[in-house]
Amino acid sequence: MSGHSKFANIKHKKEKNDAAKGKIFTIIGREIAVAVKEGGPDPANNSRLRDVIAKAKANNMPNDTIDRGIKKAAGDANSVNYETVTYEGYGPSGTAIIVRALTDNKNRTAANVRSAFTKGHGSIGTQGCVSYMFDEKGQIIIAKEDCDMDSDDLMMMALDAGAEDFSEEEDSYEVLTAPDDFTAVREALEQENIPMASAEVTMLPQTYVTLTDEEDLKCINRILDLLDEDDDVQEVFHNWDE
Repeated sequence: MSGHSKFANIKHKKEKNDAAKGKIFTIIGREIAVAVKEGGPDPANNSRLRDVIAKAKANNMPNDTIDRGIKKAAGDANSVNYETVTYEGYGPSGTAIIVRALTDNKNRTAANVRSAFTKGHGSIGTQGCVSYMFDEKGQIIIAKEDCDMDSDDLMMMALDAGAEDFSEEEDSYEVLTAPDDFTAVREALEQENIPMASAEVTMLPQTYVTLTDEEDLKCINRILDLLDEDDDVQEVFHNWDE
């Protein structure tokens, strides 16, 4: 996707999130609950929780809200048990879509996700039907306007910390890592006070699909909007070239 502004995409996402802060805070709250249940409430001993806290801060979640979420998950043995479920399917013109959800009711979530695809004239497929078209990577976006460091120095720092790749866009830098190396690289940048516009393990498409037909554009936006409105849905990955 060279030439595309990844930072602009982040800002676009952020603006959507600002319009629906409750939604993003709900998503992160569930991720905190799952991370605490899996590895305990101490971020020093729980790398997954550290990553979720970094994501929360990147989305301007207040520290007291983060702390409350951790305490609640740690102290409430009867708190809801969320299960991770993944759906794969197709949007218009063969676009590939992956949906990750955290749910306490798989039947409800499956029905809602299926309905979103159907209303946008898409279809749910079997596990693995589109995920082979994506690579799972740690991705860190650094806005040039927020970073004073020379690009070569930043690149060397990222690569020394274990990053796989570093690229420069017109308004941002992108650091890619193997999923297992993501935490170490993110923390190395954090220790040097490098501000990150986004830092997460994500699914990156190997190729992108361009949609030009008006009806196709309407349909894919319908699918993505409906998924975005569903509280169970944590993340949606697709190969539509927006």
